[in-house]
Amino acid sequence: MKIGWIGTGVMGNSMCAHLIKKGYNAFVYNRTESKTQFLASLGAKVCSSPAEVSNNSDIIFSIVGYPADVKDIYLGDNGVLAGARHGSNIIDMTTSTPALAEKIYKEAKNKNIGSLDAPVSGGDIGAKEATLSIMVGGDEETFNKILPLFKLLGKNIALMGGPGKGQHTKMSNQIVIASTMVGVVEGLLYAQKAGLDQNKLVDIIGQGAAASFSLNNLGRRIINKNFDPGFFIKHFIKDMGIALEEARRMNLSLPGLALANQLYISASAIGLENLGTQALYKALSHINSVKGD
Repeated sequence: MKIGWIGTGVMGNSMCAHLIKKGYNAFVYNRTESKTQFLASLGAKVCSSPAEVSNNSDIIFSIVGYPADVKDIYLGDNGVLAGARHGSNIIDMTTSTPALAEKIYKEAKNKNIGSLDAPVSGGDIGAKEATLSIMVGGDEETFNKILPLFKLLGKNIALMGGPGKGQHTKMSNQIVIASTMVGVVEGLLYAQKAGLDQNKLVDIIGQGAAASFSLNNLGRRIINKNFDPGFFIKHFIKDMGIALEEARRMNLSLPGLALANQLYISASAIGLENLGTQALYKALSHINSVKGD
């Protein structure tokens, strides 16, 4: 079986590498070709377009930045669906919009191509350790075909419903994370101001009711002043924007998400958009220093 992989960034490199190491032949594409060098060193063939990837592959995965990127790589003139063979399957693992996932599904079905939206959670750690949570929308038949490959990428995998339901599930995930990260950052700032050892703080509250992935993993990065991106602030702002737009469409008020979104926009405004989401700590530290605290 030949696989295609589009998007070889922080997440994609590790995820595709797992499949190559299990013996799958891979055809890969990234807009910045230099970012495919690691996978090429493992034996992947670098392609010049999404269409070339799909024309050579039985199953095509993608994980890129924004919905506009997803639309371009799937529906563009030289996109995946332009080159995909009948009977192949496409799996978009980008966090994108439910409506776009539904549109791609319909276009694919018209060409006898299976389609799943399958965004993930777990960040760069989950990608490297193949412990991602994978939230899937689409047909059960296609899901069952792809499940053995999903199991090489993650540990918690579920079909959540029809097309778009994977994206809706990821929105719920991001809503929870958004406010949780605000709490983690504020808790660590409070501990610092109170003269506490932040590592000891995480040791004790990270095993109690406050335990979370954000605290126990990203909290440690904050303490170690490691703000490298496991997930970019700019991409998280994109995700929150999608969730807020979906909430407006459903006439749903989410004030906690709206507040977190504004805080992250503030972080972006002071030049932190290419850092990891844990860099919200730097933004709130800056706000407090401006106040003279």
